[in-house]
Amino acid sequence: MAKSKAISTERTIKAPVTSLAVSPDERRRMIAEAAYYRAERRGFLGGDPIEDWLTAEAEIEGRLNRVH
Repeated sequence: MAKSKAISTERTIKAPVTSLAVSPDERRRMIAEAAYYRAERRGFLGGDPIEDWLTAEAEIEGRLNRVH
């Protein structure tokens, strides 16, 4: 039985960290900040705020899913 418990613990430790580790409010704040900086880099001229948000959302999700 000790071996089964060790295997179970090992799987838990190695499980990937997902965006669930961040609260919805923090995730939204991170996306908003990333979208803001995208617009700032182009001087707030042109572009599409929705596209900025969607691109930032994908970027943040990628970062959160890569952790550990």
